[in-house]
Amino acid sequence: MNILLAGFGGQGVLFAGKFLAYVGLYGGQEVSWLPSYGAEMRGGTANCSVILSKERIGSPMVPSPDVFVCMNLPSLDKFEKAIAPGGMLLADSSLITREPARKDVVFHSVPATRLASEEGMAKLANMIMIGKLMRESGLCGPGEAERVMRSIIPESRSALVAQNMRAIELGYGFA
Repeated sequence: MNILLAGFGGQGVLFAGKFLAYVGLYGGQEVSWLPSYGAEMRGGTANCSVILSKERIGSPMVPSPDVFVCMNLPSLDKFEKAIAPGGMLLADSSLITREPARKDVVFHSVPATRLASEEGMAKLANMIMIGKLMRESGLCGPGEAERVMRSIIPESRSALVAQNMRAIELGYGFA
């Protein structure tokens, strides 16, 4: 599975990609995680490519993602044309004001930023989107996600595990 995640710096795009990479790693897959961000950091552009494969990965580049997780309108404008035909587009409809122009992709609209804010988890819209991705792709379930989350969040910040899992479960259950 070739995945592209994109949004503004500070939206947790790189952490979400790292999480997906560890899901693949713990699932016995070959994994590539390639972050890319603008010099501005928070508020600038950020995206990352994640490849999960049963075969060796020849290049970390994802020019035509099977899955695109889009957190803002500028990212949709920039990457929509790159999605593989028949691919999946998950968009944060709280920040994206238009439907995709592509009709040959499976589209999931999730008001992740609004949901995160309503639940007092303003910085976890990214993980709501990951929960929806898990549900729609069959990548993994909440139990496996918690195991991965516990392994990548340091013990000193263990309270974040429950918050992230709450966000994942919210996205996983979003209809």
